[in-house]
Amino acid sequence: MGTRSFDDTIFKTNLEAAQVIARQLRLRNLGGIIIIDFIDMESAERRVAVLAELNKALARDRTRISVNGFTGLGLVEMTRKRTRESLEHVLCEPCTTCAGRRGQDRADRVLRKSCAKSCARRASFNAREFRILASQSVIDLFLEEESHSLAMLGDS
Repeated sequence: MGTRSFDDTIFKTNLEAAQVIARQLRLRNLGGIIIIDFIDMESAERRVAVLAELNKALARDRTRISVNGFTGLGLVEMTRKRTRESLEHVLCEPCTTCAGRRGQDRADRVLRKSCAKSCARRASFNAREFRILASQSVIDLFLEEESHSLAMLGDS
């Protein structure tokens, strides 16, 4: 009886995952060869049902998609053609200094690292100052949009 309930939970989880995966592929505009590793299911009928759910959720996508089904290892292979630039390319611009990416993602990364170091160091010594070396656009983000975050970091 307990095994049946566990199998039902796995099946329901995979059905939900199929919907979320399709949504994330559209949202992030991922393209290329995509491998999906659902939780292993013994029943061939349930694998077919999960694949049907995935195809149903992918039907909302306007791009060219090909789902090849489950492999011998229990993975789902599919391809998706990307039609526009990824979200990262839309929201970020190339950094002329480091050839990486700059913008809000860079500012967020600096804040996360600063907060982590602040918490780690609080036990050993009290830092009076953090020095952030960044491009002017990241500094501008800190001064304009992230000033409240910097203030909270100073209070910790």
